[in-house]
Amino acid sequence: MGRRITRSVTDEGWSGEARGACCCSALLLVMLLVIDGLSGGLNAARLTLWTALAALLFVVLLPSRVTAGPGWLTTRGLLGRHSVRTDLLVSVHWSDGVAQRLVLRDLAGEQVVLDPRVLIDNPALWHLFDGGVRASLGRGTLLCGATALRELSRRAEREVSRTVLELSGGADWLRPEDRRPAA
Repeated sequence: MGRRITRSVTDEGWSGEARGACCCSALLLVMLLVIDGLSGGLNAARLTLWTALAALLFVVLLPSRVTAGPGWLTTRGLLGRHSVRTDLLVSVHWSDGVAQRLVLRDLAGEQVVLDPRVLIDNPALWHLFDGGVRASLGRGTLLCGATALRELSRRAEREVSRTVLELSGGADWLRPEDRRPAA
């Protein structure tokens, strides 16, 4: 009778980032082939090397595709698919390194590593993720990560507020350092 409809949401910016990764790797390949061709050193071995280098750049630049639904979040990349139950999270923390990543681990031991900008830039993804986190907090399963979640929540709320102000014409009220750069 009262069947619940579950809706999933996917990262809206993924296709553009994937296209950018493809264009960058294709541009590198074309530049290397043109330079090597003009110098007269292009042969089958070098063509294979340059193609492999461009493919490696594509693999490095291609972001994982993030999809979320009520109580779950999944990332899909070239190396596989990883899912966590956001309503059964055990820990949330920031990974160390050059690029800031959010590491989520659930009660079953599953782990997802993702760029926090994906959640911040996609309000629908953030809403589903936040609902799952609140369920984890309510169940008492989330043992570690309150600080990381507060920081992420502040960043997401600031981004939503900035977007609302810009769309409503109230961007003049923003401090200069909070304004987005002009496109």
